[in-house]
Amino acid sequence: MRRKARNYTNEFKQKVVELTYARGSIMEICRELDIPRSVLGRWRKEMGELGPNSFPGRGKEKMTDEQKRIRELEKRLRDAEIERDILKKAIGIFSVSDRKYTGS
Repeated sequence: MRRKARNYTNEFKQKVVELTYARGSIMEICRELDIPRSVLGRWRKEMGELGPNSFPGRGKEKMTDEQKRIRELEKRLRDAEIERDILKKAIGIFSVSDRKYTGS
């Protein structure tokens, strides 16, 4: 029989992982909190790899601070390029319309 999926808060996951390091007995904590061993193992691995950026939530990517900064800078660059392209087109439109009226 399948277990019903349970949702745990980020704070809960972090505290449980810290508890496993403090106590040392993973199986005992799994029994006490009714958490599958595989889930707790995944949480520990994730905390080890990403630290405070672990457990971002459903549908969100797990990223380090550096990856987040790179993503933010890439977005700002795209926005600046779009703005530049719009301004280039506007200059082209205004310079064509200026030539039409100055020649009369």
